[in-house]
Amino acid sequence: MTTPLQVTARLRDPVTTADHIRGPADASVTIVEYGDFQCQFCGAAYPNLHEVLRQRADTVRLVYRYFPIANVHPYAERAAETAEAAAVRGRFWEMHDWLYEHQDQLDPVHLSLGVEQVGLPPDELNAEVESRAHADRVRRDFVGGIRSGVNGTPTLFVNGVRHEGGYDLPDLLAAVDGASNA
Repeated sequence: MTTPLQVTARLRDPVTTADHIRGPADASVTIVEYGDFQCQFCGAAYPNLHEVLRQRADTVRLVYRYFPIANVHPYAERAAETAEAAAVRGRFWEMHDWLYEHQDQLDPVHLSLGVEQVGLPPDELNAEVESRAHADRVRRDFVGGIRSGVNGTPTLFVNGVRHEGGYDLPDLLAAVDGASNA
């Protein structure tokens, strides 16, 4: 009798300074999220990840990578490219938060209003998104996700190992605490 092979999915692309990182650089725990701004499950995980960062501010950092599932979420790719346009201007996390807090308003008209609310020039960002100026960055994250076994969103990696638990606060805190004690 044989036992089925258990393969633990691991993060294939290491975290670099090119990533979008929130939290201390020397954190003992790194959560990498592959997310889709239009995904309702990512939206549900968003406040819990935010709370993990608040409760474990000295030990956890969050890395966000784009994984827009465009065939299911028609505005996800545009939202990701808009976030990247904001990132070029040093405003990634403000745009990230706005997108998750306004998931039902990701159509181009509302997205343009969101860009303005974040304090960025909507005409400039819209022109960049229309010209696909940031599509390569979004694509790079997506391909890195595929290589790491990502097949849906949100997918989290805690210290390089895929998190197979839930996205509610107790599960995330347990995963973080387990990783910091490992």
